[in-house]
Amino acid sequence: MLWDQYAKDRAREIETPAHTPRPEEWPDTGLHAAWLGHSTVLLKIDGTVILTDPVLSSRIGLNLGPVTVGMKRLVAPALGLAAIPTLDLVLLSHAHMDHFDIPTLRGLESDKTRVVTASKTSDLLRAAEYQRVDELAWGQATTVGDLSIRAFEVNHWGARMRNDTYRGYNGYVLETQRWRMIFGGDTADTDAFRGLKSSKPFDLAIMPIGAYNPWLRAHCTPEQAVRMANDAGAEVILPVHHQTFELGREPRLEPIERLAAALSRTPERLALGRIGQEFRL
Repeated sequence: MLWDQYAKDRAREIETPAHTPRPEEWPDTGLHAAWLGHSTVLLKIDGTVILTDPVLSSRIGLNLGPVTVGMKRLVAPALGLAAIPTLDLVLLSHAHMDHFDIPTLRGLESDKTRVVTASKTSDLLRAAEYQRVDELAWGQATTVGDLSIRAFEVNHWGARMRNDTYRGYNGYVLETQRWRMIFGGDTADTDAFRGLKSSKPFDLAIMPIGAYNPWLRAHCTPEQAVRMANDAGAEVILPVHHQTFELGREPRLEPIERLAAALSRTPERLALGRIGQEFRL
């Protein structure tokens, strides 16, 4: 079965995204975001450049030398490695292969780039090739320039293989003096987002919306993603974890269609819906 699927995928072409972001045009003020595919979002927050859960490879899975045995992308990343600007921060939610891609992370290594990752996951990185690598457990925080990053608990798990269940998994709150953001990482339905709410709303929540069928215990539905963003007091939702890999049984566009329906009374809260699109505040 696995090899039949692998052979079928080999014959399938990876689609080109309909949109190409232009981060070189983003000024050093404001909040800017581009969805590159799956859970990979390029952000610029008042000049600080961030990439979440970088996965730019054509396949995800086991890396056997130059070959990766695993799932093939449906749509190419909106930017390749060569087009990624110099990063201040790589933000990693957990070690699952569709969020923590070793070849991509090797390609992003730089002494100008910090990494913030979940607890007990830095051993997967070549930490010496980055400026600094910080592991955060739930409730812990660090800073990158004027940006603060705080980890919080989500409803997921962190094991990359079956036996490394000790690895952590995070959502993150990102905050500057002007902007507040949530990166939800990967999560099933949870009340944890209620604990993030304060008198100051979140400007943007990056929320996963796909692979809920049949994995509802691991991944939230679009409607649950909206409720969790509402629980936190988030104004705009940028949906991720859909349209890129065939991780669930739902039709490819069902997650974004259900999210749009859930936000039909406030469509301005949906930041974007297609790979490569940009959002700015």
